[in-house]
Amino acid sequence: MPTGTALAWFVSYTEEEFSVLNILSELSGFMPDSSEHFDVRFDVPFTHRLRFTSDVFAADGDTLSELLESSDSKPARVQFWLDQNVADARPDLEALIRRFSDSRTDRIDRVGKVQLVPGGEEVKNDIHLLEQMLKVIKVAELDRRSYVVVIGGGAVLDAVGFAAAIAHRGIRLVRLPTTTLAQGDSGVGVKNSMNLFHSKNWVGSFAVPWAVVNDTELLTSLSNRDFICGFSEAVKVSLLKNIDLFDRICTKAAAIRARDMSVAGPIIRESAKLHLDHITLGGDPFEMLEARPLDFGHWSAHKLETMSGFSLRHGEAVAIGVAIDSVYSSLELGLDADFAERILRSLVDLGFRLNDPSVDDVEVLFDGLEEFRQHLGGRLTLTMLPVPGQPVDVHSVNRDKMLAAIEHVRQFARTEGAFRRDE
Repeated sequence: MPTGTALAWFVSYTEEEFSVLNILSELSGFMPDSSEHFDVRFDVPFTHRLRFTSDVFAADGDTLSELLESSDSKPARVQFWLDQNVADARPDLEALIRRFSDSRTDRIDRVGKVQLVPGGEEVKNDIHLLEQMLKVIKVAELDRRSYVVVIGGGAVLDAVGFAAAIAHRGIRLVRLPTTTLAQGDSGVGVKNSMNLFHSKNWVGSFAVPWAVVNDTELLTSLSNRDFICGFSEAVKVSLLKNIDLFDRICTKAAAIRARDMSVAGPIIRESAKLHLDHITLGGDPFEMLEARPLDFGHWSAHKLETMSGFSLRHGEAVAIGVAIDSVYSSLELGLDADFAERILRSLVDLGFRLNDPSVDDVEVLFDGLEEFRQHLGGRLTLTMLPVPGQPVDVHSVNRDKMLAAIEHVRQFARTEGAFRRDE
């Protein structure tokens, strides 16, 4: 494009802020007066693609292959990453992935072998694994129009997603969550992270995934414990945004716990959609503001995970955190006490234990408030629930009432929540 044409376009686009003289001066090396300031707002359009399937590598394979768009006439270059825990539970899955891609060579150029990565929080706790993942991407010569397709639980999605986000400043990422927690919450999010300095999600990035595919078949290998874990986030988001959904979870808790997918499947779907709507329509997808409403109950949950040495699953820690903040909301902010008890009952009915030895160390647990503040930036901002479906932000905590809330949950767990974890 001729220089004059490019310059004319630029001036036309920003004519309210710049003059032709200013542009020519900058191009010639002349710096404008230091009193001049330019604050130019701009928007970047994103598309978040969410799909629901029941057999993504077989009968519903077209859904995934159609998402893998080519940037030229050649098939899309795709590298598959698989959670080792999922591979162990589903020994047939690697072969299914290979068969899927080999049957669609007109659209998919599978790069190398299926990459296996440690499952669970282990993959996020070892920062050296990040370098190893980046080396694999480098050796494969993936570029910004290539795809990383990651199949796994939330921790693996986080870690592999972070590697994809920083390689070349962003390679297209397709997530296939394999847990109820990731399908209903984190998998549809725009965050990637790893744990560092004994802090949950201390290093990470915001990056909109190219696509997310929630496939029910990928949930079949979950243990009962991991199957239940996702529904603490469903309880959380329903309390914030859809009380009708919360009512349904309460009445259908036994069926969910029994893994009746005719009941559990629609709830996972609605949870995912509520989380996605908040991200895309809530006005703050990259969490630049103080408030993080979807983190109701999370200030203590994140701390409990690290205090337990990550023996607590994220969903289990969230259940405890939601219980604590629900009771605190009743003690400090006027939430109906019977409704708070109903929240605790719903979590127990789903199969959560609302206590853990980590909860006993209250002084260390309270350190989670400062860590949460630092993670947010600026002043402490917590979401609380004075009225169902109407959350508010608070910037301080009544320590005595929070202590009372923690003790209430512990007592409730001792008397009402004595379910044995089913692995």
